[in-house]
Amino acid sequence: MAANTSWSALGKATDLRNRILFTLGLLIVYRLGTFIPVPGIDAGALREFMDSAGQGIGGMVSMFTGGALGRMGIFALGIMPYISASIIVQLLTSMVPALEQLKKEGEQGRKKINQYTRYGTVALATAQAYGLAVSLEAGNLAHDPGMYFRLACLITLVGGTMFLMWLGEQITQRGIGNGISLIIFVGIIAEVPAAIAQFFASGRSGAISPAVLIGVIVMVVAVIMFVVFMERALRKIHIQYPRRQVGMKVYDGGSSHLPVKVNPASVIPAIFASSLLLLPVTISTFSTDASTGPVMSWLLANFGPGQPLYLLFFVAMIVFFAYFYTFNVSFKPEEVATNLKNQNGFVPGIRPGKKTAEYIEYVVNRILVLGSAYLAAVCILPEILRGQFAIPVYFGGTSVLIVVSVTMDTIQQAQSHLLAHQYEGLIEKSQLRGRSKKRTKRGPARR
Repeated sequence: MAANTSWSALGKATDLRNRILFTLGLLIVYRLGTFIPVPGIDAGALREFMDSAGQGIGGMVSMFTGGALGRMGIFALGIMPYISASIIVQLLTSMVPALEQLKKEGEQGRKKINQYTRYGTVALATAQAYGLAVSLEAGNLAHDPGMYFRLACLITLVGGTMFLMWLGEQITQRGIGNGISLIIFVGIIAEVPAAIAQFFASGRSGAISPAVLIGVIVMVVAVIMFVVFMERALRKIHIQYPRRQVGMKVYDGGSSHLPVKVNPASVIPAIFASSLLLLPVTISTFSTDASTGPVMSWLLANFGPGQPLYLLFFVAMIVFFAYFYTFNVSFKPEEVATNLKNQNGFVPGIRPGKKTAEYIEYVVNRILVLGSAYLAAVCILPEILRGQFAIPVYFGGTSVLIVVSVTMDTIQQAQSHLLAHQYEGLIEKSQLRGRSKKRTKRGPARR
């Protein structure tokens, strides 16, 4: 990926170095926050509860919270309320004409939509925090149950989620990489060493046979290679530019291509789908059998990892969000066709404008069949194998997909900053006309 980049220039790229240090600093703050407990929690009872129910928590839930939920830290809700609010706002933007018009107003409209997303984050975080506080009381995990404990838990968890949202926005603006994705990425990486140690400990104790142990390792390596291949795969649409005349000069027409990724939405559909499954698992896990209602009992029985209904819903949501996010956020055929028309570019055999947009939409629809199937396969294959072989460690395809995708995106951004720094150095060294010369003479002053 960085074959054409001189990484030795990293020490000279001051701006990139500062961005990396800034990102690392905020991520360290996030990791420290996962160890700060919510007030009023019985640590001993919580530890015993997690030891007995750690499998349910250690899977999909801890993957997004970096273990904060297992320790009931101030970031126990993680960044999921913000992602859920983003889903709702983007859905409403496509369905409500007023929000759709607001989205077309440029920077001001984007700021207004972000403000609505923050309001939605507060509302969702409040509902989830209150439900979690009630569940903690029902599980006898609070020192002094009551309204005071609920309010303290509510304020702490909502404040932690809003602080995480702010950290993600700061990393995106002043650091390197996507802040929200990096927070989830760090949470996954932090849980990997303990998961690997538990996995090999199960192999040594005989709970997992050596053949299954080797098979899981081979599967993880193969999935990583497959994800890297698919994330780099492109479908190139041929673009032709006609001959044009500028002044007295005539420039020959050229040809180029429009790259369309097999997976234009990247890891977003998997994160969105997982976030929708996060809340019922969290609430059901902390609820006792006596206090769990029929609805929560049904959710826990049918939406647990590996259950058929869970897998079916997971696949359906991944396919839906792959199409929705691609056509509404990452790749809009109408805008692409308009930009090509403004640049006098056209697809050979296709008329510019509406016909080009229809052709691009047709191509992207066919590509997304493969892209969404790839996402669904990577996410549910480890779940199926886990259910069949009863592996006591959570090796989720979603976590592998997030780690690989975020790593590739961050490296690409670092490469772009390095290339920009190298170009700036070339410009500074070049002797361009008028760059080193300074005007010393002034014309006569007008009287």
